Amino acid sequence: MNTRLLLLPLLFAACAACIAPARADDTDGKTLFAKNCAACHQATGRGIPGAFPALAGNTFVQGAPTDVATVLLKGRGGMPDFSGSLDDGEIAQVLTYVRSSWGNGAAPVTEQDVGSTRAALGVAPATHSRFGNKH
Repeated sequence: MNTRLLLLPLLFAACAACIAPARADDTDGKTLFAKNCAACHQATGRGIPGAFPALAGNTFVQGAPTDVATVLLKGRGGMPDFSGSLDDGEIAQVLTYVRSSWGNGAAPVTEQDVGSTRAALGVAPATHSRFGNKH
């Protein structure tokens, strides 16, 4: 039998794994940041002066978890909100990554922190559909 035919199912499986969208439990804060935040705030966390604030060394980012969670849930200035596209766990992962990167040294943000902030603000849960992404 032709060995190429035997390898075909393996090739299809490998390709499917490569093109399958990442599920929330397959991602981490750095990946989520790269996908949702780095275009504006840059991969270095330095932002773009005059347009997008630096996150590196930012005292607000390192402040109260509810304050930074509010920004991701409601937006701020020209920044969109991520309440419809990122769930509480994903927002916690992004914030934890930002708060511990580029010299920042703030405590992690928990999914419960974000969930209670979402509830207090009356923000609907994330839909995880391609139409739930508001930005």
